[in-house]
Order: sequence, then structure tokens, then C-alpha cells
Amino acid sequence: MIVLDAGPLIALFDGSDKHHERAVAFIRDTPQPLITHVAVLAEACWVLDFSVDAQLDCLRWANQALRIDDGTARDLPRICAILDKYRDLPADFADAALVALCERLNCFDVASVDREFTIYRSASRRAFRNRFPLA
Repeated sequence: MIVLDAGPLIALFDGSDKHHERAVAFIRDTPQPLITHVAVLAEACWVLDFSVDAQLDCLRWANQALRIDDGTARDLPRICAILDKYRDLPADFADAALVALCERLNCFDVASVDREFTIYRSASRRAFRNRFPLA
């Protein structure tokens, strides 16, 4: 399983994104199931606000192709702790919720365009492996 951040998702539905071709190839070539949470979908739609069609395409695809975790509300105490720990980075709610999701699922493979995932560590100090590394 790979935990999906907003960056590759945005790139998939924005043909002008510098990561678009890589995102298409990543989705096409990745056999592992992809999981994310609603905050990532909200972030992606916010960035895709240039087109309602792009937002709808993203959400419809996500509904069919992704596992969308529903445990974020229960992760709020851990999300707060992560945001506090990484307050000096541009950590945001979606990233902190992804870290908490990874911890809960014991899955440390992520797909992100954010360099912060090279810095973030789990509560047990485990590093994340970015399956969508920056070029």
C-alpha cells in the first residue's frame, strides 16, 4: 500500500503541472493500492479550483481508484502533536494527518512532491520512503 499526498494527485489532473507526466506514469505503473484521506482530497480540489471539471474528475477518479481512510477524526490528538513537533516546517494539516495515517496503518511508503517527507519521522522515529521522489 502507498499513502498518497495531494501533489501527485493534483499533477494527475492538471496537465500544466510540472509533475503531470510523472504522475500519469506513477498511477499507470504502480500496482500497489493507494490510500489517502479527505483532507488530501480537499487540498487537491482547492488547488484545482481553476476548473470544476478538473475537481470533479479528481473526485470521481478518487472514489473509484483510491481507498479513502475515514480515521482522521480519531487521529486528531496525534495530528496536533505532529503539527507542534514540526512547527518550524511548512507542515500543514494534510501532511500531519498523512503521517498519523501512516503510523496507524504501519505503512511508511508515501507518494508526495513535498520534501518535508524526507524530514518527517513516525512516533517510533521511522523514516518515510517516497515512492514519487522528486526529480
